[in-house]
Amino acid sequence: MVERVRRLLGVVAMVVAAVVLTTGPAAQAAGAHQAAPKTPPAGVDITGVGLTEPLRLRVDTAPTHVVAVIDQVSWFGRTGEAKGPKPADLGPKYTIVVLAGDVPKQTYDLYPLAKGGPRAFRPAKQPDLRKTTAGWFLGRLTMSETLRAAGVPLERRLDTVTGGVGGGERTLPEDGLNPGRDLDDAIAELQRLLLLNVGVMLVITVGLAGIALLVRRRTR
Repeated sequence: MVERVRRLLGVVAMVVAAVVLTTGPAAQAAGAHQAAPKTPPAGVDITGVGLTEPLRLRVDTAPTHVVAVIDQVSWFGRTGEAKGPKPADLGPKYTIVVLAGDVPKQTYDLYPLAKGGPRAFRPAKQPDLRKTTAGWFLGRLTMSETLRAAGVPLERRLDTVTGGVGGGERTLPEDGLNPGRDLDDAIAELQRLLLLNVGVMLVITVGLAGIALLVRRRTR
């Protein structure tokens, strides 16, 4: 009888231990970890001039291009300029849609060849229905090359700098591309330097001559 009671108590203890393990913090954490939803992979769809069908970039197949395209718009603030450039100055438009998995979240219109530098427009109506205001933004100088590398049919541009925002200026200004004028400036500067040296030498010579004459008169 005593042996049966001991066995029964042992079985009960094992059942209680099993319940504690399955409902304890470790088990709860493991269950929460398993139940936590995975973040859907990012993606970008691009449509616009010269594209017969949308470019569908996904982070699992083109991670570099997805990150680079999203970086063109990820830094925008809540508000932008209410008025953008004239339509004739915008150039070709490319619309990008940022996705989480297959769900569209944000959309932007990019103008990489706009006069005065790349521009971007954020519509007030967004796919995820979030509240925002329409606005124009200066784009990064790398916008054209980023889109071209992603597959947009744009001509390669070697006159943009890496990074930065807006402007669209050359790495070297037009004034710095005239070697003839640089040579003339260098010669003129050299002439001014020589004239200055000659003037200093004349002052020193006259001063020494005056001192010598004064000393000679006093020693007589």
